[in-house]
Amino acid sequence: MDFNDSPAEAAFRAEARAWLEANGQRRQHVDERFGEGLSEAERIAAAKAWQAKKAAASYAAITWPKSMGGRGGTPMEQVIYTQEEAKFLVPQQVFEISLGMCLPTVASWAAPALQARYLPPGIAGQEIWCQLFSEPSAGSDTGGIRTRAEKRGDGWIINGQKVWTSGAHFCDYGILLARSDWDKPKQEGLTMFMIDMKAPGVEVRPIHQMSGESEFNEVFLNDVAIPDSHRLGPECGGWKVMLSTLMHERLSVGGNLPTDLHHRLIALAKSCRWDNAPALEDTRVRARIAETYLQQHGVELIISRGLTALSRGQTPGPEMSVIKLVAAKAMQNITGFALELAGPEGILGYQALGDEWRYIQRLWLSAPGARLAGGTDEILRNVIAERVLGLPGEVRTDRKIPFRELTQ
Repeated sequence: MDFNDSPAEAAFRAEARAWLEANGQRRQHVDERFGEGLSEAERIAAAKAWQAKKAAASYAAITWPKSMGGRGGTPMEQVIYTQEEAKFLVPQQVFEISLGMCLPTVASWAAPALQARYLPPGIAGQEIWCQLFSEPSAGSDTGGIRTRAEKRGDGWIINGQKVWTSGAHFCDYGILLARSDWDKPKQEGLTMFMIDMKAPGVEVRPIHQMSGESEFNEVFLNDVAIPDSHRLGPECGGWKVMLSTLMHERLSVGGNLPTDLHHRLIALAKSCRWDNAPALEDTRVRARIAETYLQQHGVELIISRGLTALSRGQTPGPEMSVIKLVAAKAMQNITGFALELAGPEGILGYQALGDEWRYIQRLWLSAPGARLAGGTDEILRNVIAERVLGLPGEVRTDRKIPFRELTQ
């Protein structure tokens, strides 16, 4: 592994950092988030303005060809920019799915006329996209999708339900996976579409989360009409299109556990009293804090392996699944232990405990979802077992059976 930037990467990092210094605001502390106190409409407006500014400077779609409004850069440059932008107080979690998954799929599978219509405004922040894959009965098993796509003349009629759709309540368009043939095996009967989220028959219901946010949604589709021109890929070729969509997630290897969790634990352990002494004096507490450091360092080493592959023009392998498996569980364990430090008062909100607990509590409330989103722990263990360790594959008896028979 190479832990250092190449000369070209170092030059790009310096360029990106200088632009961010001139156009953004540095974070004062790690738990500071853009938009505190703003309404959702104000936050979305600010995100669109920031995206437009990035697009004008060629930072909005770094790996995309210049002909499509991108920079024509490398995946490593995208990772570097993401790392640097994370140090600044800028809008987040609005365009990540648009640019990371949906628009690359449109660029790969839509007709040229549709690419010309949807890619430029998407990159420039004028339109926002979401991804409609998961369903109540098809979460980790994407092949079990039951939303129905029926061919009617030169178009399609869609009926069904999606769930856990991030940002659907403020998105303009989405990519939708639906079942167009019930007599083929589960993965072979799916077709991918572009969908107007404001079309008649589309109903979005936000889901209130225990963290107090409502970023996920249920989406109900009742006789939604989609023209065949908005189909992505061939009929019953949706599984291949979906896999290409998920491949774009490879650039997320720049993500990480929050780098200062063990430092925060030390600070909290100094302030919390156990048996009339600082909790940090307890050997069990010190051992747990040491574990958090080792977990953090292990994740960083795996990420460095992926970044090294990107820097060499390679694609990170399936071993990168270990990052999410380890990091999501570690975040849940670490933040849970932090709350234990407070004793019985740990069940109280940060408003009662003090502002220094806000960040830890926010991570603790979001940690269970991190072990589900983007692939559950069980799915990732299968990926690691089969594709990294070379163990025998899990027995799957439904691969060749028509999906209609599986639902009877």
